[in-house]
Amino acid sequence: MKIVMLGAPGAGKGTQAIKIAEKYGLPHISTGDIFRYNIKNNTELGLKAKEYMDKGQLVPDELTVSILLDRVAKDDCAKGYILDGYPRTIPQAEVLEEALKKLGENIDFAVNVVVPDENIIERMSGRRTCPNCGETYHIIYNNTKAEGICDKCSGDLIQRPDDMPETVKKRLEVYHAQTKPLEEFYRSRNVYKEVDGTKAMNEVFEDICKILG
Repeated sequence: MKIVMLGAPGAGKGTQAIKIAEKYGLPHISTGDIFRYNIKNNTELGLKAKEYMDKGQLVPDELTVSILLDRVAKDDCAKGYILDGYPRTIPQAEVLEEALKKLGENIDFAVNVVVPDENIIERMSGRRTCPNCGETYHIIYNNTKAEGICDKCSGDLIQRPDDMPETVKKRLEVYHAQTKPLEEFYRSRNVYKEVDGTKAMNEVFEDICKILG
């Protein structure tokens, strides 16, 4: 079972991907993790990717897919895998589809965790992080006992720059321009499914499990 997770930043697709991985015994593959692994271990593909990254350039889609295919060729992916964070654009999806076709494979499910923009802005701009111990809170859903103070280590909480409302809005604009078109792409392949991401986390997971069977 090969699954692509879709959803805007802050929709909770990463959390759901981890839960799916645990339940179905599938590896959760994040492109960020693969890049870090290959660069850290100085693999041939990692060194190529690093050349682009060191120049502040995006890694070309063909190279990203090569790194991805190298990962999914590992034994733990024999039963399938969950892709989180890739593809992000139609060209990336096309390159991935072409590469999988050559292996006689294809994506089985593209699961979209749907959350309205206003909910995401509220979710993300309400997050607070403790720089000392890394604990995260939310001013509405998971607040601290004392305002602005970490329950765990008593450190002062901060709002990360990428959680500022203006930054979240910009990230959503990029998502709508580049990634949202993937919904139609996978719908045309008859693998597109969506779940209501505004529900409680466990309810969202139950809805996904009904889809996956």
